[in-house]
Amino acid sequence: MPITIFLQARMSSKRLPGKVLLEIKGKTIINLIIDRLKKVNFKKKIIILTSNNKSDAPIVKYCIKNKLIFFRGNLNNVYKRYYDAVKKYKVNEFIRISADSPLINPEIIDRAIKLYKKKKYEIVTNCMERTFPKGQSVEIINSNVFLNSYKFIKTKKNKEHIFTYFYKNRKKFKIYNFKSKIIKNKVNHSIDTFKDYLILKDKIEKKL
Repeated sequence: MPITIFLQARMSSKRLPGKVLLEIKGKTIINLIIDRLKKVNFKKKIIILTSNNKSDAPIVKYCIKNKLIFFRGNLNNVYKRYYDAVKKYKVNEFIRISADSPLINPEIIDRAIKLYKKKKYEIVTNCMERTFPKGQSVEIINSNVFLNSYKFIKTKKNKEHIFTYFYKNRKKFKIYNFKSKIIKNKVNHSIDTFKDYLILKDKIEKKL
């Protein structure tokens, strides 16, 4: 069975609304990320995970136009959105990737999958202790662990950031946090502001 990659996307970013559909050399941020996810060496299924709010209609329209698989769920309760998607697609495990990460490195994802496939862990992440650049976050979780924990997700923070509950209760779960050989957690590969977009746009255009 292919591993499922959920690409979490929304239009209603507070600091830079619509950033996931901004373009760099004729490609949207979503498109750039999908191009990179396709380079992951393992068999995978990529699903755009967005909300059922009308603000995210442009993402749905984009997915339909480009024949991308998408799922719409709760806007504010992101955990519920993932919960419903996991139930619908009946996945054994999934990877969460944020759609503001146009430089996501497929080799880091490959590394996470290899660690997870050793079957020693329920969660493999590089986010519990951050050593990679912002925008290189990779998190894999066993679907049963995720679904069974839904009843404990009560706070706004845990609903919005789906791995917070697991990191806070790390002793209850088999979690492995892999690290970068060189600590680069001060480097930014993520688009949060228009300034970030311009900086990464320049980097990407030089590479393309």
